[in-house]
Amino acid sequence: MSAAGPLPLAVIISGRGSNMLAIAQACATGRIAARIAVVIGDRSTATGLGAAQRLGLRTALVDKDAFHVREQFEAALADTIDHSGARLVVLAGFMRVLSAQFTARYADRLLNIHPSLLPAYRGLHTHRRVLAAGDRTHGATVHWVTAELDGGPLISQARVPVLPGDDEATLSARVQLREHRLYPEVIGWIASERLVVRDGQSWMDGRPLTGPVVLEERDHETSERG
Repeated sequence: MSAAGPLPLAVIISGRGSNMLAIAQACATGRIAARIAVVIGDRSTATGLGAAQRLGLRTALVDKDAFHVREQFEAALADTIDHSGARLVVLAGFMRVLSAQFTARYADRLLNIHPSLLPAYRGLHTHRRVLAAGDRTHGATVHWVTAELDGGPLISQARVPVLPGDDEATLSARVQLREHRLYPEVIGWIASERLVVRDGQSWMDGRPLTGPVVLEERDHETSERG
């Protein structure tokens, strides 16, 4: 994705946009070579749109409820993305399932962050399910988006311990703190071309990515597993 200047992003949200704000901060401070071209909300109640406006970011509302069929909604969403000039599309708390046609249109340019260590716990209520299973480790995953729900190629993960006495709220908060570092980090890799896609295969630092890069707690170091 080499080009002059920071990598332009379209960030799509459905709620308060905490990951969007973390990405915006990383862009504003120069920690990553990217900029947010537009923040798109799919519902009028997405409070993250107001937060983005207060930061001076361009925003757009593509209200799902204003369209009778998904194809119309996705066409309007794609039109908004394309007119922004974004070259990477970032789902940040976007609570819709996208069609195969839409995901193919943005193949290798469409990211998502999911609050589990994929492939475990796809879908909703991940914190509740982790607690019910008695797992000792939880976390978040950044992956490329495909038509398969939470099933696209994995890029990076951050892990957190499940502590005695955790409930959904405490566990969610701990995972979200790690998300706010993980997501900008991965976007930074793409912007700096450390992470590229060649013939459908992700490459990291000149080597094929055989498993998700695990973001360690200490000093922004990473180690690859797989």
